[in-house]
Amino acid sequence: MVLKAGNILINSIADTSCPICLTTQCRAYYQDKRDYLFCPICSLVFVPKHQLLSANQEKAVYDLHENSIVDKGYQRFLERLSIPLCKRLKPNSLGLDFGSGPTPTLSFMLENAGHTVNIYDPFYAPNNSVFDHKYDFIVATEVVEHLHHPGDELDLLWSCLKPGGTLGIMTKRVIDQQAFSNWHYKNDQTHVCFFSLETFQWLGKRWGAQLSAPENDVVFFQKV
Repeated sequence: MVLKAGNILINSIADTSCPICLTTQCRAYYQDKRDYLFCPICSLVFVPKHQLLSANQEKAVYDLHENSIVDKGYQRFLERLSIPLCKRLKPNSLGLDFGSGPTPTLSFMLENAGHTVNIYDPFYAPNNSVFDHKYDFIVATEVVEHLHHPGDELDLLWSCLKPGGTLGIMTKRVIDQQAFSNWHYKNDQTHVCFFSLETFQWLGKRWGAQLSAPENDVVFFQKV
């Protein structure tokens, strides 16, 4: 099957440069209502900058989310990260829930497990002072696919970890172009960065981190 790549309109080199490794060598990957580019250096698939939603458009979508702190199904979904994370943590660890959303649930679960958790969300908890602290763990569940500047934002999180600390990320991963063409995950207009295991391996090497993947959609980076 030949996948559509289309003729992607390049407004500028910066418009289509990789938002993680900044290479300008990115190439067409797929096209439907949006264009998707592939980075040959870090394997990120991403939407070019000129097709990103505005902050107001993004928030309008997030305001429609109905995740609830008492929703047992949502808690079971988050347990894919929280259970293996808690096995790694010392008692009374300090953490940050990055991209906590309008109803912080993962932080609630981790606090019930005996930890202290600060929250940050650019729309619902925009408290930049949380980045003045150092953490035993940082979690980002269903967040990194929304980031417009993932290289900068992930580097910031990494800098906020203590030695030995853990960065836990949960997001669905790119497999290949064939799977991508039928992937529902790409159809959310707020999803603009799509990570593969190779992307996480590239980040791990850049940070000098120990990488593990306890679940298909979960990765942990441990700071040495």
